[in-house]
Amino acid sequence: MQRKAYVPGTAALLAALLAGCTGGSGSSDAAPDSKAGGVSTTTQAAQPGKYRTLPEACAAVSHDSLDSLMPGIKQITDQDQRDKAYEGTATLTYDTDRRVGCGWKVDSTDATDHLLVDFERVVSYDNAVSDDSRAQDVYATKKTAADIPEASSSSTASASPSASASPSTSPTTSATTASPSTSPTTSATTASPSTSGPTSGSTSASASSDASSSASATPTDLQPRELSDLGDEAFLNDKLASASSTTQQRTVTVVFRTSNVIVTIEYAEQPTGFTGSPDSKEMQDKARNLAQKLVDRFNG
Repeated sequence: MQRKAYVPGTAALLAALLAGCTGGSGSSDAAPDSKAGGVSTTTQAAQPGKYRTLPEACAAVSHDSLDSLMPGIKQITDQDQRDKAYEGTATLTYDTDRRVGCGWKVDSTDATDHLLVDFERVVSYDNAVSDDSRAQDVYATKKTAADIPEASSSSTASASPSASASPSTSPTTSATTASPSTSPTTSATTASPSTSGPTSGSTSASASSDASSSASATPTDLQPRELSDLGDEAFLNDKLASASSTTQQRTVTVVFRTSNVIVTIEYAEQPTGFTGSPDSKEMQDKARNLAQKLVDRFNG
């Protein structure tokens, strides 16, 4: 009798289990939609940069390169001091996987030379942005800060001096219009200063134009500019600053990007004991030569 009393309860339990299974099958119908939605909202992480580490900065520049950039090293007679000059001084950094640098300073009989090499490995913390894309943004910021003109703007800049020279014809025209005076004698008298005025003005304008033309002829090769044959993208900056009343210090900076690494080279020279400024072409050639060697080092 007691056993039969539990039968209805068992049947009810079975019915409830069956109902649960039926409800589960209904929710399983929605599972594919949920899964499909999960696939559509999941984005693939952006690719990491090519470089995961950085080279040792003080060992990245060969002795041959240092001999070329800093002639004073060869003039050091003491071997220990010369070895120390080759070693350079490491830049203070707290994460050698992200940034390292090294600096050298050597005096010679003719000048004091400074060299700084800096390596920065850019890492993006946004899964949707690759390390390379982030490095491009960092490079663009450096280029903007250096005020490097776009390649297309150089031709426009070189054309401006000739346009600025055109006003020199204006004084001559005004002198011509002033000549019809009521008194021929006065006209002749006033014509001569008026003629000499435009001539001197034209001469100074011409000299200024020639100076600008010669300055803009050098710019084509030596002015701050983009470099198309170095790494993924690069630029060069050249600044001349007065170091004293008799000498000028020139600083040539080359910045290039290779994948997610940005390399900065600062090469400065200040003459000693004579008046003048360092040769721009020579310094740029040396800095670009070092930059190419560093590019090869990364690609090797």
